[in-house]
Amino acid sequence: MAEDGILVGGGGKDHAEPRELLLRYGNRHGLITGATGTGKTVTVQILAEGFSAAGVPVVVQDVKGDVSGLSRPGDPAGKAHESLTNRAAQIGMADFAYRAYPVVFWDLFGAQGHPVRTTVSEMGPLLLARMMELSDAQEGVLNIAFRVADEQGLALLDLKDLQSVLVWLGENAQEVGRTYGNVAPASIGAIQRALLVLENQGAKDFLGEPALALTDLIATGPDGMGRVNILMSDRLMQSPRLYAMFLLWLLSELFEQLPEVGDPDKPVLVFFFDEAHLLFTDAPKALTEKVVQVVRLIRSKGVGVYFCTQNPDDVPQDVLAQLGNRIQHALRAFTPRDAKALRQAAETFRPNPEFDTETAIREVGTGEAVVSLLEAKGVPAMVSRTLIRPPESRMGPITPGERAQTLADSPLAGKYETPLDRESAHEILSARAEKAAGEAAMAEEMLKQAAQRDAELRQARRYQPAPARGRAQPSITTEITRTVIKQLGTRQGQQLVRGILGGLFKGR
Repeated sequence: MAEDGILVGGGGKDHAEPRELLLRYGNRHGLITGATGTGKTVTVQILAEGFSAAGVPVVVQDVKGDVSGLSRPGDPAGKAHESLTNRAAQIGMADFAYRAYPVVFWDLFGAQGHPVRTTVSEMGPLLLARMMELSDAQEGVLNIAFRVADEQGLALLDLKDLQSVLVWLGENAQEVGRTYGNVAPASIGAIQRALLVLENQGAKDFLGEPALALTDLIATGPDGMGRVNILMSDRLMQSPRLYAMFLLWLLSELFEQLPEVGDPDKPVLVFFFDEAHLLFTDAPKALTEKVVQVVRLIRSKGVGVYFCTQNPDDVPQDVLAQLGNRIQHALRAFTPRDAKALRQAAETFRPNPEFDTETAIREVGTGEAVVSLLEAKGVPAMVSRTLIRPPESRMGPITPGERAQTLADSPLAGKYETPLDRESAHEILSARAEKAAGEAAMAEEMLKQAAQRDAELRQARRYQPAPARGRAQPSITTEITRTVIKQLGTRQGQQLVRGILGGLFKGR
């Protein structure tokens, strides 16, 4: 590699001089295209090597596992050794030598690399609404959920936090609606169903803590080489919603956190999106719009984005127009559509009067390409036919044992592997519900005990004399007194009184 550029190739039939991708234009983005088996993945590999050697961190999406060989040096005893050394000599690579690069493996599912996570709060309601393709009313309800969670101190970290807040919102819709507007149960149901789709695709593993720190992507090794971050995407590509969510978040975080640097001497970070046609085919509109926005604006942040796909028309025109560095491998015109795509691809290059570009694209062999890279003042170079240089790292995937060893030796080993589930919205709301249920149970028990005491009192009253109706019954003393008074009115009574009184006076 030259001091200010990355050697891409040279020694072609038409131009023997080397072809370099100038580092100061590395953030002007690029496109690597070609039919299956023409060498696109090796081209991604040698560009990643070049940027890493220049101290530029790289993020490479690996769909088939082929890029993992960057973590191991090439094999001098391998079958391809002779052809690689011959290619290096033909191009004029006097310093060609096998070596490995500082690779860190990442995997959203945590199976083949360090887990990648972010929190629901970092995603935010806007990105989530776009990702789930919510209507305006549903997006409004999602914004209310985030606002209420923020006001009540309910941290939204993982998927169950957001689901719990939505359940609480539905139970208190009338009260919340007086402050923020109508909260329709139908909107809450639609959001919950969209979250269920994300959960089924693996969002439960992606949304949580510990969250990925961007500084762990944008890093260099002790020797000054840029870290090569390989995102394992074989399983991820089968979950398009989750893949889109990850890209939306990552591109947005980079755009928001990185400062403006203009045109630096070399990029701050370089992205490679392999199999880009999978990225844009049936992609949510929000993802396509975000990629277009990022490609247009993130250059000033020092970030370069390179798409690798089979055909240039796999990439939206708004994105294609921003890609200055072009490496076109062979295209085969077996159908009318292929012929049209081949003609359109040839028309995007700056013509070379020495050969026909369309014919060259059709005729180049494996490991050869038609190349146009940015030159001085950012002007596209005249198209040339070029032999791609051989990689210094291993071509092809590594073994599971080698991958395990790389993960064990990683500077980030143990940092992200164990999920963190601290107290957040789900736990707080669950505790409130348990407390309310406990208080309700206690009140119910108190009512039950009161009812039991009342029943016992009523039972005891059944064995007491029933109270008389009307006037109260007179006692025995009262009856005797009344009888004596009645007798005093008769003759016998009067004689009795005189006898008693006479006896009293005689005694005196």
